[in-house]
Amino acid sequence: MEKILVTGSAGFIGMHLCQKLLKEGYQVFGLDNMNDYYDIIIKESRIKLLKDYENFNFVNCDILDNSGLTRIFKKFNPDKVVNLAAQAGVRYSLINPQVYMKVNVLGFLNILEHCKKFNVKGLIYASSSSVYGGNQKIPFSVDDVVDKPISIYAASKISNELMAYTYGHLFSINTTGLRFFTVYGPWGRPDMAIHLFTKNISNNKPIDVYNYGKMKRDFTYVKDIVSGTLSAIKKNYQCEVFNLGNNKVEELKKVIQLIEIKLNKKARLNLKDIQPGDVKETFADINYSKKMLGYSPSISLEEGISLFIEWYQGQDLY
Repeated sequence: MEKILVTGSAGFIGMHLCQKLLKEGYQVFGLDNMNDYYDIIIKESRIKLLKDYENFNFVNCDILDNSGLTRIFKKFNPDKVVNLAAQAGVRYSLINPQVYMKVNVLGFLNILEHCKKFNVKGLIYASSSSVYGGNQKIPFSVDDVVDKPISIYAASKISNELMAYTYGHLFSINTTGLRFFTVYGPWGRPDMAIHLFTKNISNNKPIDVYNYGKMKRDFTYVKDIVSGTLSAIKKNYQCEVFNLGNNKVEELKKVIQLIEIKLNKKARLNLKDIQPGDVKETFADINYSKKMLGYSPSISLEEGISLFIEWYQGQDLY
């Protein structure tokens, strides 16, 4: 079975992807710098779950550490690499842009260089729906021009796509970018909306609701994201980019209502204006992903929120 190196393996999507790969029998080498962007105990708990699998190895390493990466690539000699390591968060990128350029751009360059040097068969990497910026055409298609990002985070992800294409063209590396659309589910980042809303409503605390609840998002359950990513690993295309979304746009107000129903509690709302860097709507056109990856999301928002809250109420970590 193939050996897969997963960067960002202690992250939300990283942990779920590693679990799926391990269950399918892949040899998985997880890499993460375990930074404190949010509670490190959450990341440690995710890695602890993965260490139950005999075919999993983990090392604490930063993708900015070139010598550390070289040691890992030499030792593990991966067939393919999945790069999920990144500094996340649109709003945080507005106040700390240097971190995003270092990690998301220079760090990704290090990954590309090592894929070239060690003749890796394929690189699958996380892009983002944020690359579409203020795109007025709905839904967002991979054929749309993405040259007007409205956040530093989005600019860093567009850079990733351009760099991956360049390395794929110059050095015949198979690169596949995945534009994730508002991912949620168990073990999610505590700063994400569905998680924050659930926590605060549960504890009778107010929630900040931007754009007065009219924000629209293509909420995608993590199981569907993992399914699409696994397909991209197996297909191993060259110089491709795909949307991974739920292909259904939902207002934030509806999300809050679904959480209220599941918790049997009423939310206290702090209605606020839209924030710099935010877009009013995201909506994934997944036709190309269906055609090329066989991607077909199966979890509705109603089911996904129900599953998330059942998990949330059964744990005491968050």
